[in-house]
Amino acid sequence: MKLALDNHYSLQIAVKLRERGHDVVAVIEHGWEMEDDQRLLELCAEEQRALMTNNVADFVLIARRWGNEGRRHAGLVFTSDASMPRSRAPIGRYVDALDELLRANAEEDAFADQIVWL
Repeated sequence: MKLALDNHYSLQIAVKLRERGHDVVAVIEHGWEMEDDQRLLELCAEEQRALMTNNVADFVLIARRWGNEGRRHAGLVFTSDASMPRSRAPIGRYVDALDELLRANAEEDAFADQIVWL
């Protein structure tokens, strides 16, 4: 499974996951940080990348609309500031949790059209 990290996550998470052998990018590395939410999900779908984001409200609506239209996405991985704060301190927690998630779901389309909570 390939993964993209929305722009509110540290680039270091992607770097450390790549060191563990995963295909993970931060949207800032692709120049996608200024894209609106729909376009970002389209770009991820084109690369068959699930998107990890904290923006639950907006992406749930987009995913629901896409489903009604018969459009597919590569998956959404949601996080919550309550359980996984986006500060520098828990970077290791993100890396470990995502490493486990990616290893357990190695198939390219493991999260196609699904929403998963980290």
